[in-house]
Amino acid sequence: MAKSGESGGRLAEMIKKAIEDGKLSNSEYDRIMALADADLHIDAQERNLLKQLQEMLSNKTIVRVPD
Repeated sequence: MAKSGESGGRLAEMIKKAIEDGKLSNSEYDRIMALADADLHIDAQERNLLKQLQEMLSNKTIVRVPD
């Protein structure tokens, strides 16, 4: 089981990669969501990262693409 800060750091890395690419595959999205929920608790840092990701998907800063 990942520690909260550890999973938040990994989430940040995955989201940063999506920002750099400008795209997020369906499997990458699924991995991000699974990582956030891995410890059965979404803390404030993880919640903030996920909110930012959703905003970037909504405003098309990041585009979801098929695998």
